[in-house]
Amino acid sequence: MPIYEYACPKCRVIFNFLSKRINPERLPVCPKCGNKSMKRQMSRFAMTKGLKEPAAKSSEPGEEAMPNFEDPRVERAMMELERDMEHMDENNPKHMAHMMRKMQNIMPAGSIPKELETAIKRLEAGEDPEKIEADMGDVLGDFMGGEAGGAGGGGYSHDSGLYDY
Repeated sequence: MPIYEYACPKCRVIFNFLSKRINPERLPVCPKCGNKSMKRQMSRFAMTKGLKEPAAKSSEPGEEAMPNFEDPRVERAMMELERDMEHMDENNPKHMAHMMRKMQNIMPAGSIPKELETAIKRLEAGEDPEKIEADMGDVLGDFMGGEAGGAGGGGYSHDSGLYDY
């Protein structure tokens, strides 16, 4: 049974949900505040040989399509991305832009908001992420798993529990 991560934008917590199905049709409800508009997160993952999990189809409004993790190119890109994120300088906007470009390249075409391209270009130019967030909202934090620029920037915390889904 897969474990999915969902973030609650109201209480700003990321929760782990144990699902009885691969790619469930409905979104979970926030265990803390009851919010029904949870956002699926791209989380660290382990590849298992032989398990076929198709790329998610966007069945809920606002839920983005996910890459096909069975594709060897996606697997390599995710491993490289995970390795690079460990060495990312969160204070360097150009490093953030580089990581976001890599993430953007993994995602299916059309699943990335147009505003994100503008934000990435501003980061590549060396602009302060806080200035971009002030101008555009939390487009950076939403894309980086709910935390603008990585750990601590967006105020999301991780709940240590595992909830049925």
